[in-house]
Amino acid sequence: MPVNLPEIIPSSLAPIQGIRLGWAESNIKQPNRKDLLVIEIANGSTVSGVFTQNRFCAAPVTLCKKHLNAVKNNDVTSIKALVINTGNANAGTGEQGMLDAVATCEHLAETMAIPVESILPFSTGVILEHLPMDKLLAGLPLAAANLTANNWADAASAIMTTDVAPKAYSTNVQVAKEQINITGISKGAGMIHPNMATMLGYVATDANITQSLLDEITKEITDLSFNCISVDGDTSTNDSFIIIATGKSNAPAITSRNSDGFNDVFNALLDTSQYLAKAIVRDGEGATKFLTITVKGALTNDEAKTIGFSIGKSPLVKTAMFASDPNLGRVLAAIGYASRECASLADLDTEQLELYFGDVLVAEKGGRAASYKEEEGQAVMDEAEIDITVQLHRGNKNATIWTCDFSYDYVKINAEYRT
Repeated sequence: MPVNLPEIIPSSLAPIQGIRLGWAESNIKQPNRKDLLVIEIANGSTVSGVFTQNRFCAAPVTLCKKHLNAVKNNDVTSIKALVINTGNANAGTGEQGMLDAVATCEHLAETMAIPVESILPFSTGVILEHLPMDKLLAGLPLAAANLTANNWADAASAIMTTDVAPKAYSTNVQVAKEQINITGISKGAGMIHPNMATMLGYVATDANITQSLLDEITKEITDLSFNCISVDGDTSTNDSFIIIATGKSNAPAITSRNSDGFNDVFNALLDTSQYLAKAIVRDGEGATKFLTITVKGALTNDEAKTIGFSIGKSPLVKTAMFASDPNLGRVLAAIGYASRECASLADLDTEQLELYFGDVLVAEKGGRAASYKEEEGQAVMDEAEIDITVQLHRGNKNATIWTCDFSYDYVKINAEYRT
């Protein structure tokens, strides 16, 4: 089961003015499960996205980018719908994959009487297999007929693949005595690593945020949330994170970083995104431990993040965590070879470095801390949530990443993924 991931309470997920969600059971991969989702977006909303950097990016990712550019070029007024299918990634599918992604948008456009270019398509699931278009297209009218504002919990279930639990979060802030709501969902459990982490994420708010500002903060929020997680070190072909601002709140428009309420809204969007990102790690395939790795005192953010991920994606570290084994050498080794991915770490002074498990100093001055006692490290490792802190003492930049352990179940889940 996911590590300390609270069960979704549907009534806690606030509807967002200007957003309706509808799902269907299309039997794309498995019968009798929600596997198709349509999100309707009110006219005039601003929509921004960040996508995978995998060179084998899926056809729907390419089409999403094209349709977002159509809005920026004023070919269409705004994005009016998202369509997400699970069970099949439509990646590595060549020209037919793109034709299928376009046909999905065309069919939904006809169903909802909206422009084809105003639809963003998303797929997740098995790579290198073509979409079962007869099933998908038959499900679109059913999903569209099911559109309601209160479907966030069902929507979270409809985008799952190997996830054990659905992931959703909702919060609100007050700006000029008016309430602004934020609600989001995500999916992901395996093939998780930047850039981006392998996942789908959708966050909506009724705040009024200009397109240029939303584009700017979407990238920032991604780097501080979904680009700070790793389950297994693999980056997928379909990663997509979307923020939607409908502008339906009565709060004043946010046009710049100096606007009233900007910081509150930005922090609420970040809080939502970080919760959803960490929920993916908590539900990592077979995970039994949730790890927070904080690197302090780096020269650059890149240094700090590189060391964090070097520890977090190490199979030897992750298996030690599963065994609750305070194997300090594996962590030190992962720090030591981080210079392979960040050249500035070539002169890292290991004599200055301090390593903590929880609040226990375990290594310093190039070796085991004189004060360290094995039973203290063991007590930290026995917990389901483990904090690892690295103090480099070479600068003032910090970074935090979240990851999980490797268990027997991770191998089993991925060995049997297609069956």
